[in-house]
Amino acid sequence: QVFTFNKVEIKAQPSVKVKNGASLSIVCHADISKSTDFQLMHNFTILKNGKLVFTAVSDKEDARYEIAMAKSSDTGDYECTVEADRKKKSSNDLHVWVTGMTKPILTAEKKEVLEGENVKLRCELPEEEPPLYFFFRKIKMNSTPKEKFVYEAYRNFSVVTFSVEEGDNILQFDCFGRRNVKLEYENSEYSNRTLVTVREPFIKPTLTAKPSSTITEGDRIQFECSTVVAQMHDIEIILQKNKTILSSVRDEKLLKYSAVATLEDSGEYLCKVEQGRASKTTKLDVVVSELFAKPILTASMNKLDENKELTLNCSISGFREANFSILRKNSNGDIQLKSSSYLRVRVNVNDTGSYICRAEVKGIIKESKPVRINVYAPVSKPTLSVVSGLPEVVLGKPLKLICRSVMGTPPITFTFYKGKAVKKIVTNDTYAMFLDENVKQNDQRGYKCDAGNNHSSGVKTSNILNITVIDGEVEDGSETAFLCSVKEGSWPIHFRIFRKTDHEDLIFETSENADRIIWHKKAMTREDTGTYYCVASNRANVDVKSHPITIRVVLAVWQKGLIAAFVLISIAGAVTLTLWWFLCKKKKAKGPSMEMSGSALAPNLTNEKLTRQHNDGDYYSGSGYIEDNENHMKSTDESKGPDLESAEVEYTEVDVSTLDPHR
Repeated sequence: QVFTFNKVEIKAQPSVKVKNGASLSIVCHADISKSTDFQLMHNFTILKNGKLVFTAVSDKEDARYEIAMAKSSDTGDYECTVEADRKKKSSNDLHVWVTGMTKPILTAEKKEVLEGENVKLRCELPEEEPPLYFFFRKIKMNSTPKEKFVYEAYRNFSVVTFSVEEGDNILQFDCFGRRNVKLEYENSEYSNRTLVTVREPFIKPTLTAKPSSTITEGDRIQFECSTVVAQMHDIEIILQKNKTILSSVRDEKLLKYSAVATLEDSGEYLCKVEQGRASKTTKLDVVVSELFAKPILTASMNKLDENKELTLNCSISGFREANFSILRKNSNGDIQLKSSSYLRVRVNVNDTGSYICRAEVKGIIKESKPVRINVYAPVSKPTLSVVSGLPEVVLGKPLKLICRSVMGTPPITFTFYKGKAVKKIVTNDTYAMFLDENVKQNDQRGYKCDAGNNHSSGVKTSNILNITVIDGEVEDGSETAFLCSVKEGSWPIHFRIFRKTDHEDLIFETSENADRIIWHKKAMTREDTGTYYCVASNRANVDVKSHPITIRVVLAVWQKGLIAAFVLISIAGAVTLTLWWFLCKKKKAKGPSMEMSGSALAPNLTNEKLTRQHNDGDYYSGSGYIEDNENHMKSTDESKGPDLESAEVEYTEVDVSTLDPHR
């Protein structure tokens, strides 16, 4: 008795897609080959979504799972397995879709609620299997329904709450369900509608203004806000304007609020009554007409010299009966100058500032726009100088100038001139800077500056500052070549070279059949510093003079090194002698006498070293000697007793400043 499974098939009758309530059959068929015709028992098992729904034992090759009235919950993936004599085979999955979801059931926790309370709803699909989607609606007359959506992954019902708002009276609620079948959505029909009645805990408030909602500033206005409430418990009445709370009462039915009306009081007022979550509001527009316009402050002048007379006058257009006062603005509080509409004063620079006037009528105070008054002191004659100090500049290098005016009310306008040409205009408080970036040989050498402000005296001009242009620097002892040339002329030409100090010295002359000569100065010295020029002439007896050049002779590198070495050797010798003397004294001292010796020695040591600092120029740091003094005192105090001989020698670091090569 040999057999084998060819295949196992599963199918749905009448179709894999049937309507809700229709009959449905799931048929499992086993295709088997046998060696002979013998009886074989088969165990049939049908699973839906992996769960057992049907079993049968038969000698036939077919088994049928009958569903008399199919429901949407019968939708799913079906699989059939057949087992016979320890052999088993399964079919492929078959998806069956029962269309049409069951109608959901909606219930409300309460049938009657108060404004501000919540309505709790439950929507259920008893014959459906999760996951499911639930949609709830709150339906109000003449209004778009409000919806809420909930996804339930593990249950076939859902619960939501809706708040009851102001204006809700009769509410209706319903719901429907949705499921996802093979990436297709299917909706149920809407549930039954549930009716909920809403009661008001209090009526909409009444807001009034007395004597009227249209009033003139300066008059008193009174607001009254009232309501009728069912239960006098935790009820609050609030009066607002532009979200600002003006007044409020609790556990009362009436609110009163009064004030003197101003123009700023025009606008919309809101009365709000709150109890729990319930809230009702009423609005009222109030118009306050102007009693008088803002005052206007006028000044005889806005910019004036010190010691001049200033007149301030305050007035109201078309209105005279008012209490006036004139004040000066101040960050710590305005300063009243006079209780009048008129002020006359002789000013000084401290009177610069902003002034206002105030007018008061029937308790209403209005303020004018501020008027700015500037009082000016004249500028002093400016001084023009070179920032680096000396009135000289190397040819081709930048020249930085500063113009200062000690006196004068800022802002001050500074104007820089090079020759007669305006180079820069700067507005600042007391000084201004000017940079001539590239000084050339043929530039104008005279600089000056003007300073002026709004004072009627006008601008002041500095003295002319003449700048020496240094053409170059040469080292002491070096050879220098002077070249004198002409563009054209008949030969022979007579060349003369002059050096200008307090007087003009002829230092070289020659006649050559050439348009240029070179004169070599073998060894330049510090005395050769000065201004040089040359003069050329021929038989026409007309002298032609070159432009001057300025030469400065500076120390040679080896001279600078020699001076630096001498200074450093002097410093090293002084430090060595000091340490040797200090060590000898320390070894000779004993017991209490050592402390006395150290105390007496410290001032002497300091004086000696400070004296050296003074004599040797700016090459020693005074802080080093003070530190040495402190170290010596400290060492003396800590070395009392038997450990005196084992005290270590302290040392001092000495700062050496850079040698000035021009000194």
